[in-house]
Amino acid sequence: MLEQKIKMASEISKILSNEHKNILELIKILERKSEDIERGGEIEKIFFVRAINFIRNYADKFHHAKEEDILFKEFSKCAEKGCVHCNPTEQMLHEHDLGRGFVKSMEEGIKENNKEKLIKGLRGYCQLLKEHIYKEDNILYPMADEAIDKRTKATMLKKFEKIEKENKRENRIYLKIIK
Repeated sequence: MLEQKIKMASEISKILSNEHKNILELIKILERKSEDIERGGEIEKIFFVRAINFIRNYADKFHHAKEEDILFKEFSKCAEKGCVHCNPTEQMLHEHDLGRGFVKSMEEGIKENNKEKLIKGLRGYCQLLKEHIYKEDNILYPMADEAIDKRTKATMLKKFEKIEKENKRENRIYLKIIK
């Protein structure tokens, strides 16, 4: 059954899910760094500055631009027409904002050299993102694949391509961070 869903996934869902894989790679690294700090390790400021830069630019500016400005808007139009039984985009937007709050807490923890604050932000961000990505990959994206028509998807893909071209150079740098 899952294989059928994957085969039916649109190019849009595949692109976004692949970006999620990159974000989840950073989450794994952040969880290890958090465990290191909890065991008495020091805050590696340079690493965390780079990680926050990745989150703000790759995850938020690049990936969320596709979701918030393109996918969620088109999905909401479908929901207004009654094409879907519910619209989870408001919850997804709320979770994006929660994630930004955790990142701000992480940044404050780094600036203040406050391990507890940093760990709290890290743990909150990592847990939220793992659950959030699961919901998008397994609930929202399949719903969108069914609800959004082919013409709209083609237009969306063109917008995705524009965002990708505008961020190509920066993304290579961000993806090096997780490697």
